[in-house]
Amino acid sequence: MAQKPIANKIPKELVSNKHKRIDDYYWMNQRDSADVLEYIKQENEYCENYFKPLSPLVEELMEEFDQRIDPNEQGAPFYFNTKLYQIKSEKGQEYQKIFLQEGEKEILYFDQNERAQGKEYYDLADWEPSPDNKLLAVSEDNVGRRKNTISIRKNKNGKYLKDRIEDSNGDIIWSNDNKAIYYIKKDEQTLREFQVYRHIIGEKSSEDELIYQEDDEKFSVSFYKSKTRKYIFIASYSSMTSEVLWLDAADSRAKVNVFIPRKFNHIYEVDHHENGFYIISNMNASNNKILFTRSFPKSIFQCEVFQETNENILIEGLEIFKEFLVITERINGLKKMKLYPFESREEKYIEFNEETYYLGLGVNDDYNTNTLFYSYNSLTTPSSIFKYDMMSGEQALWHQKKVLDPSFSSDNYESQRIWARANDGTQIPISIVYKKGTKLSEAPCLLYGYGSYGYTIPDYFSATRLSLLDRGFVFATAHIRGGKYMGEEWYQNGKFLKKINTFTDFINAAEYMGHMGYCDPNKIYANGGSAGGLLMGAVSNMAPYLWKGIVSQVPFVDVLTTMLDESIPLTTSEFEEWGNPAEEEYYYYLLKYSPYDNIKNIAYPAMYITTAYHDSQVQYWEPLKYVAKMREYKTDKNPFIFDCNMNAGHGGGSGRTSERKERAKVYAFILGLENSIK
Repeated sequence: MAQKPIANKIPKELVSNKHKRIDDYYWMNQRDSADVLEYIKQENEYCENYFKPLSPLVEELMEEFDQRIDPNEQGAPFYFNTKLYQIKSEKGQEYQKIFLQEGEKEILYFDQNERAQGKEYYDLADWEPSPDNKLLAVSEDNVGRRKNTISIRKNKNGKYLKDRIEDSNGDIIWSNDNKAIYYIKKDEQTLREFQVYRHIIGEKSSEDELIYQEDDEKFSVSFYKSKTRKYIFIASYSSMTSEVLWLDAADSRAKVNVFIPRKFNHIYEVDHHENGFYIISNMNASNNKILFTRSFPKSIFQCEVFQETNENILIEGLEIFKEFLVITERINGLKKMKLYPFESREEKYIEFNEETYYLGLGVNDDYNTNTLFYSYNSLTTPSSIFKYDMMSGEQALWHQKKVLDPSFSSDNYESQRIWARANDGTQIPISIVYKKGTKLSEAPCLLYGYGSYGYTIPDYFSATRLSLLDRGFVFATAHIRGGKYMGEEWYQNGKFLKKINTFTDFINAAEYMGHMGYCDPNKIYANGGSAGGLLMGAVSNMAPYLWKGIVSQVPFVDVLTTMLDESIPLTTSEFEEWGNPAEEEYYYYLLKYSPYDNIKNIAYPAMYITTAYHDSQVQYWEPLKYVAKMREYKTDKNPFIFDCNMNAGHGGGSGRTSERKERAKVYAFILGLENSIK
């Protein structure tokens, strides 16, 4: 084995709230400096050396992935702007192609491979045909930092106009008259999405009009067009408060108006029906309620209640059609879709039988249709898109992803939901899947978790995951507090000064699985990314004895120092998730769990830590510092590997091969520790 990298120590004194910390690796935030690049190079070489004996297994896993995933995989056809599109992959090509169905003819509409040619990284962030379908606006990222360039193409001849907009967040909306596009700009330093611009086609981007700017640094902006095509809505939001603005989508010179003025702790969203506006609001309704108003209200209290709040039902979303509302609810952790027909007013649910599953809406662009497209899959069932007639209740399979391997059958695998008891008595749901015949009490387990921002990890099917299940693994997702699996309260009890519940829930989930015979307690591996990487760092400090190995991807591990530096991307908007450490109470609470600040002279489990040099969400130096300090402090001889992709962002490398290789290396790391090489 090659010599372990040793980083230079340059002590930096950090003082806040009358408390002093010494950070020996603070210098690693000097992006592109010779010393930083040299240390990353040493770590990457050490990683490469570690994986050399595992390379046959990495190749074997990639072959297995290729045997299951159709190289000519096709996405579900979908209607957009009255046209029928389909996205396809082609064997030997890294990126997808978009096809347009014109009668019996299929036309290549947009080729990502052509646009990615000669580039080490490519991501198509958004593509939007103009309402008359004569132009196409595309936003593309060639670095991985989520700073996109927007270009406009003439569909008739495929030539691009001179219009070119740099450094957008990627999202695009057209005005109905085809004369303008709207886009969002980020703050150069913090990358906060805070400005909405209007670009008139054919004019210089330097002359674009700033139509809205959000000055509160805790807020970011997004936008969307109503399905009625009448309004463009701009949502300005923080973790705890939102405000919606509107403008006339038909007028390329329209002015912005406030829908309902913001009020601290009020989160709402709006959509339009020809009869008025439907609003999801948390005003005196922690799990949300639905309101209705026929015209623009002066206050939320002018709106009538359409659906009351319910402490057992989280209202997650609303899809509006001319004749129907489709309300997405979460009940006891599982998503449900409720149909409300305006004529009969007789509500009904689309029913599902599996114990745990993923449910989502497909592309439903047509306001006037009675057809609903929805997506369904589970831990054992490949992704399917169903076409559902909201009038008759009849449904048909519209499209299903195929697993190429002829030996695959969903019947060979089993999933279930179990409930662990947390330290405070709370029941923690865990979704598990394994191959039938697996002796669970002797099986290794890969336990996945996230638990932040109210995001709920979906229980979805994975063709690549079969490589673990077929080798006798149990895969589990712990639906810990900090997400919204069990409603809004589930989120509130896993943030701010209750954040440690997230970590103890995950530890309790692992302990329960081991003690109750759902896996071998000596063979538990943990995995999480981004804020889930914070989870990995916290649980490795709090319960290092529990894990045989940990995979931590783009991990947010230097929490305290990052949250004290408002120049770092996303910091100020995060105050409403973690708390502002400029305040003493939050400072000392964050200090209790910040992974970097709690590294000790103890034995840690084997670890594989990945990051990306151009990550815009978690800056590369957080995991880099963490790795350097861990190398200094850890007392064990377990593998400790760091892998920095120099040509990627927060989501990893671009292209199919890069994505699969990253997954194969994660599995190979775990299987190598298990000595499960076939």
